[in-house]
Amino acid sequence: MKKDKDRFAPYPPMGWNSWDCYMSAVTEAELLENARYQAEHLLPYGWEYITCDIQWYEPTAGTRPGCEYIPFAPLCMDGYGRLIPAENRFPSSTGGKGFAPIAAELHRLGLKFGIHIMRGIPRQAVTKNVPIKGTDVHARDIAHTASICAWNSDMYGLNPVAVGAQAYYDSLFELYASWGVDFVKVDDICVVYRRINQDYDYSGREEIEMIAAAIQHCGRDIVLSLSPGPAMVEQADHLRKYANMWRITNDFWDRWEDITEMFMRCRNWSPYVSNGCFPDCDMLPVGHISIRGCEHGVFERNTLLTRPEQRTMLTLWSIFRSPLMLGCELTDLDEWTLGLITNPEVLALLKDSRNAREILNVCDTIAWQAEDEQGNTYLAVFNLGNLPAKREITLDKLGLSGEYTVHDLWGDQPDAVVSSGIVCSIDTHGAVLFKLTTKS
Repeated sequence: MKKDKDRFAPYPPMGWNSWDCYMSAVTEAELLENARYQAEHLLPYGWEYITCDIQWYEPTAGTRPGCEYIPFAPLCMDGYGRLIPAENRFPSSTGGKGFAPIAAELHRLGLKFGIHIMRGIPRQAVTKNVPIKGTDVHARDIAHTASICAWNSDMYGLNPVAVGAQAYYDSLFELYASWGVDFVKVDDICVVYRRINQDYDYSGREEIEMIAAAIQHCGRDIVLSLSPGPAMVEQADHLRKYANMWRITNDFWDRWEDITEMFMRCRNWSPYVSNGCFPDCDMLPVGHISIRGCEHGVFERNTLLTRPEQRTMLTLWSIFRSPLMLGCELTDLDEWTLGLITNPEVLALLKDSRNAREILNVCDTIAWQAEDEQGNTYLAVFNLGNLPAKREITLDKLGLSGEYTVHDLWGDQPDAVVSSGIVCSIDTHGAVLFKLTTKS
């Protein structure tokens, strides 16, 4: 299983997700507008996924202030308890076509299509006790009604020992494969490694395994993303075996304190990064976000992160090799933000670098190091302090000696040759990123 799984995402996935901008209420038109922009302006730099986030099956999503979830709202569902797109929001899905027309259009553009799902089976399906496709069992036979999401009322978890539970997940991914889905983000699953009650030892481990098996059974390469976090490092081996990416944080937004906390999370998870297996720092809240909805008390806005803070975020995500998912409205990106996310030398770290690790954490200064197969060294230095700083990293700190050409990947200063160390000036909350090559 693992060999095939890793082939689905040999490098950290890059793309766009509707959540940060449109929350639970994105429409087909908005999805396609962002997809067309991405295909034209971002695809050449590796941004290839377009993901429709939560509640695409809920016709009334977004009608409450802040896009709050509507408890027990009627959902669009087929006769086998499988959720289908709401036709009022995704008109191309009429006539039972589901997401196939949207996926086909994205594939025509050279992009890949992703969807968000909640783990389990709709409560609505259990109430109606619908049959499970290809079996003699029904929804009530496989649902674990004590396994519920704390913040969304749509689903029950599945009883992994029930006959028909695997068949239900198989039927879901059979449907997604028929639509042409390339990426599935599964929610309410990454942190569910706990006992629900004394009568039944439920954990997210089993549902993760069933979903991974369903992907293998469906015959299509589908990247598996698990959410939300923080995932537990103690479960790293299990997550690496079954998933391509998993959230190491709760929802990440445009607050400096969220970035500072991520350094600890990346340090803890850095030993577990490998091709096909990517701890996920969550989405990049840059540009114009929260067009529909509200997060931490702030409605529609341009990111609250300063430009140095945004550079720090992208530098850390890149050297750590986190998946990169944009959440902004792409069609009104400003030139500075567009330049930030299309720097080919920085983005190359996602494919080329290896063995990233923290090498310095003193006061307000953090440094990370990585290498590539050609013998080059990468150095990222971060200033978490509230004033600009000047720092020096000696070559012996990097395990290097001799003369090296130092290339600034952000392009702020010309190449230089060093033999003792690198002296750098760093903005408040900013970062620098260098590539060191042996001088021939």
